[in-house]
Amino acid sequence: MTPRRSVLYLPASNPRAVEKARTLPCDVVVLDLEDAVGPDDKAAARDAAVAALRQGGFQAREVGVRVNGLDTEWGDADLTALYAASPAFIVAPKVSTADQAAAFTARLPDGAALWAMIETPQALFHLDAIAATARMGALMLGVNDLAAMLRSAPSPDREPLKTAMSLTVAAARAHGLSPIDGVFNALDDDAGFEAECRQGRLYGFDGKSLIHPRQIAPANAAFAPSADDIAWAEAVVAAFDDPAHVGKGVIRVHGAMVERLHLARARDTLALHDLAGTL
Repeated sequence: MTPRRSVLYLPASNPRAVEKARTLPCDVVVLDLEDAVGPDDKAAARDAAVAALRQGGFQAREVGVRVNGLDTEWGDADLTALYAASPAFIVAPKVSTADQAAAFTARLPDGAALWAMIETPQALFHLDAIAATARMGALMLGVNDLAAMLRSAPSPDREPLKTAMSLTVAAARAHGLSPIDGVFNALDDDAGFEAECRQGRLYGFDGKSLIHPRQIAPANAAFAPSADDIAWAEAVVAAFDDPAHVGKGVIRVHGAMVERLHLARARDTLALHDLAGTL
């Protein structure tokens, strides 16, 4: 289990942002070679990402790179350059089919996982096959591109995207992957960001993609177990550990019936709390 509450994107071409990211308490850093980097800066950004990975020094538990698509003039060169740089994962943009995912998997650096961005309508009809791709580690919902392709109108509660959110989480959970919620663009809307984090957690996402360091703390708080979550988990574990309940599949805890599936979730909650506290 790896906490992925806060997944911060930053342009690999910005040395100041990369250096700042080494000091930030986000769970994951993504050095971006795609959307955040203009065509004229692609080669320099690629070299900078390789150098940053080799230098290391990030607080984040995982550092990966979002590469350009293999259908662009930069994607192949990105993966070639990163092969010996040891990223924890590669983010593949606009993965619409399992074949596209497999094309990235075939080029992954040793030890790296593949994180697929779900940001096209076509991807929604291939989620299970995409999630089943070898070395897949996470499904990342790309809300901006998906909303644009769906031609959906803006909505404060993301009404047009709720089906995509549920399907992405379901596909990820079915294959033991991390579902990561999409970005929130309104940097000055703190209340809106916190509300969207709560919504993402309600839907089952492990964490949220971020575009600014100021979003790290509220994301970490929203996707970490709350005090009530921890109290419930401790009560469930203690109840099943009680010698009086040995061998029982269903017991009563705080007036509610809980099963052993709840015990597994309780242990996961406590493990996540312990891991998050080590950063």
